[in-house]
Parts: sequence; structure tokens; C-alpha cells
Amino acid sequence: MLLMCACTVIFFLGGWLKPAVLFSNFKITLITGAIWFNIKMIFLIFLYVWIRAALPRYRYDQLMNLGWKVFFPISLSYLLLIFFDFI
Repeated sequence: MLLMCACTVIFFLGGWLKPAVLFSNFKITLITGAIWFNIKMIFLIFLYVWIRAALPRYRYDQLMNLGWKVFFPISLSYLLLIFFDFI
């Protein structure tokens, strides 16, 4: 979970850089890059734990049922839509 949050911060949230939208007017900042990185990581870990606690946990048979009866037909219909759009 920590590694996934660290990769998300690096790839999508600017890594160790400060949020430019919120703190663009300050010329001197006391918060270093490592602290910004940790603030972003702590926020993502909190979000990750919060979502895991809020959403229901599916059993294996429910996941298979969802995959085969819901997501498989949706993906097939999407592929057909793309295929016939190019013809």
C-alpha cells in the first residue's frame, strides 16, 4: 500500500513539488520536498484506507459472477462498438 501510494505521488501528483495552485504566491517556504511528498502520501493512504473500509467486500464467487455476467458483456459490446465504428 505504501509503495502504491508513493508511485501514485511520483507519477500523478508531482512527487516532491509543492502544489502550485495553492502556494504559488509564497516565495520562501519552510516545507521541503520530502515533507510535501510525505503529506501527499499520507493523504493517499488515508483515502485508500477510507475507501477500503467504506466499500463492501465481495466473495470470490460474487467477483466471478460480476466479471462474467456484467463486465464481460460490457467489454464485448464496447469492442463491437469500436469495431463497427471503424468499418
